[in-house]
Amino acid sequence: MKRRIFLKNVAVTGVSLTILPSYAVSGLGHVAPSDKLNIAGIGIGGKGKVNLRNMVGQNIVSLCDCDYNYARDVFKSYPKASRYKDFRLMLEKQKDIDAVVIATPDHTHAVTAAAAMELGKHVYLQKPLTHSVWESRYLSQLAKKTGVITQMGNEGHSSDTVYEVTEVVQSGCLGTVREVHVWTNRPIWRQGMPKPLIKVPVPDSLDWDLFIGPAPMREYNPEYHPWIWRGWWDFGTGALGDMGCHLLDVPYYALKLGQPVAFQAASSLVNTQSAPISAKVSYKFPARDNLPYCQLPELELTWYDGGLMPSRPYNLPEDAPMNPGGGFMLVGSEAILIAEDYGKNWKTYRNGSCFIPEVKVDLKRIPDNPLGGGRHEMHFVDCCKNGGQPSSDFSYAGPFNEMVVMGNLGIRLQSLQKTLLWDSEKMQVTNISPNEELTTAELTPFSSDIVTRSVEQKSQKWIKWNALNMCEQWIKHNYRPGWNL
Repeated sequence: MKRRIFLKNVAVTGVSLTILPSYAVSGLGHVAPSDKLNIAGIGIGGKGKVNLRNMVGQNIVSLCDCDYNYARDVFKSYPKASRYKDFRLMLEKQKDIDAVVIATPDHTHAVTAAAAMELGKHVYLQKPLTHSVWESRYLSQLAKKTGVITQMGNEGHSSDTVYEVTEVVQSGCLGTVREVHVWTNRPIWRQGMPKPLIKVPVPDSLDWDLFIGPAPMREYNPEYHPWIWRGWWDFGTGALGDMGCHLLDVPYYALKLGQPVAFQAASSLVNTQSAPISAKVSYKFPARDNLPYCQLPELELTWYDGGLMPSRPYNLPEDAPMNPGGGFMLVGSEAILIAEDYGKNWKTYRNGSCFIPEVKVDLKRIPDNPLGGGRHEMHFVDCCKNGGQPSSDFSYAGPFNEMVVMGNLGIRLQSLQKTLLWDSEKMQVTNISPNEELTTAELTPFSSDIVTRSVEQKSQKWIKWNALNMCEQWIKHNYRPGWNL
């Protein structure tokens, strides 16, 4: 029996043994071959490259990307790893894979992760966990069914500041929190765009059909790949999906938010193809069970993107930072906490002055690995080898991501001009009638380089569709033939 499997079985069965790790025996930085995890990377040209690099001392046995040119530097870094364009072929042929790192565009997260999990592979999946609410629920349930180790790639969730802020909140240092504000300056890519009409040849290095995956087929354009896909509804989840899993993480975790019961949104112009330039989304959360030092009543959380920000509380001192790049503010009955993503640079304010809170709660931190590497990534590696629960496994990340991407429903349904009531168990908006119509702008590129009022008006037309049908499709996608979960 391989040592890593033996150790994992020990962890699961609860047998008490003392085993010195190889780095303690052979010196810091040495990993015995039997201790190395065999890892495959899927979608490696961007964030996947970073995650693989942060899993130090492991075997990178296989690499997969639908664009070999985009991935060429990663191929050079791991010359012994096998290469594939189709992850399905890789999973079928490469029998020595223990775990996969997935960093493809959002719309292919669920189908890729599910295929690996069903084969018993551990999965490290970049944020946002999935493209839709239903996919998040599916992966959470599949993780429980298969028992594989999982981790969403919101790397900051393993930072000490996440737990520091949580200790402050759950010690009651802010009083009762009923109001939360979260903001980002994203998108820093183009959004609010019409579908490009100019035909561009598909690069020889790219398998466009594999990039499209379960989404509706469309012609290739460099506006979609390799980076700007985030702003297109079929592939990405906009600024909310990109930064929500970073900035909403601490409020969600510290306040044990669970699922909202209602949400609504307003934004700049919404079109059929691309997320808006800026948006504001409000979620209403019900009361939760109180903690020993902290009450958890009904709460409203508001998200702002595209440079929008909440109003600055009048009782904050003038030098209190509210970083326009991104941050969050927890407004309590006794004090206010302001921080950046994952609780960085957090400060608390009371009666117009900064103060140091006295905490009563002591939470366990995620340790650094003796081998180095990324704390979040290496904690996943350690759990794969030895058992244990990663800090952002799918039992946490799944429900969290449901809440994040649900906000895009509010953005796309805002022409209904109502608060949307949410039944989390059924994954349904309950107050849309069968005959309600949704109105969305369909844009075309300007017909002239000189944009007069007439030219602008001709570039817009308004599409009406059945609101209930579209809402259901955005919650649970209809995949392209040949793709399914």
